[in-house]
Amino acid sequence: MARPAVRRGAALGLGMLWWWAVLRLAFAPGAGVLEAAVAAGGWGLSVLPVHCVPRAQAAGAVGPERWRGAWRAVRTTTASPLRRSDAGSGPW
Repeated sequence: MARPAVRRGAALGLGMLWWWAVLRLAFAPGAGVLEAAVAAGGWGLSVLPVHCVPRAQAAGAVGPERWRGAWRAVRTTTASPLRRSDAGSGPW
């Protein structure tokens, strides 16, 4: 019972701190490094995937043997090389 309340309280408090930093950066002329660090750190945390599971438990996960086979099958490009200036006449 106490754990969800603590989590919600921490999330609310950290969210308020992040919004304070963002709004201070946007509107206060004296905002500095502390506000920028809090805003950038909060944004960076929001980009993290939070619904991750170990690879062995993930539905549809690709096994290591398939990755090895895919990397071995990589071929170099088959595009033709650029012509040198002394290679003869061309369309240009």
